[in-house]
Amino acid sequence: MRLKIMQTGEPVLREEARLLTPQEIFSEETQRLIHEMRDAMRDAPGVGLAAPQIGLPLQLAVIEDREDLLEAFSADDLAERERRPVPFHVIINPVIAYSSGEKKSFYEGCLSLPGFSAVVPRARTIRVAYLDERAERQFVEASGWYARILQHEIDHLQGTLYIDRMLTRTFTTLDNWTRLHKAKPIPQSHSDASNE
Repeated sequence: MRLKIMQTGEPVLREEARLLTPQEIFSEETQRLIHEMRDAMRDAPGVGLAAPQIGLPLQLAVIEDREDLLEAFSADDLAERERRPVPFHVIINPVIAYSSGEKKSFYEGCLSLPGFSAVVPRARTIRVAYLDERAERQFVEASGWYARILQHEIDHLQGTLYIDRMLTRTFTTLDNWTRLHKAKPIPQSHSDASNE
């Protein structure tokens, strides 16, 4: 079965998702859902997919930043973004336990808002507590692009989209991002700007 990714405007994208119990995590239905979400994320292609994005208000997301997705970026771009491959994993009922005061601003997009991008300031380093697909407690400290992915997906579980956090004057189509902004540094005026 092919999952349909909800587009902005769907009410489920603006709801706070509910926690899953260990019994629900172990269920055949949830285990199947995890596999289907992984496949949908890879097909898109994307680096993360949260359950609300497929119409389910559950505190569950899948994440993977594959090596082949990094090939479109230069070594300098990857270094600036602190972007490295991230193996596939599942986060359930995640909580950001720590968020650094240091912020980094980069263009960000979303499978639920295709065709657009904007600069979004995010904490450079975070620590997240979550349950994995075996309902075992896990902790991860992430920095750079991986921290950005985690924050983006956890936002989805709280009913927040990147457009709520973006620097509004940077909002652009992907075509214009590719033509005008890709492989260029974020102007200092954007990274320090307020969201007015």
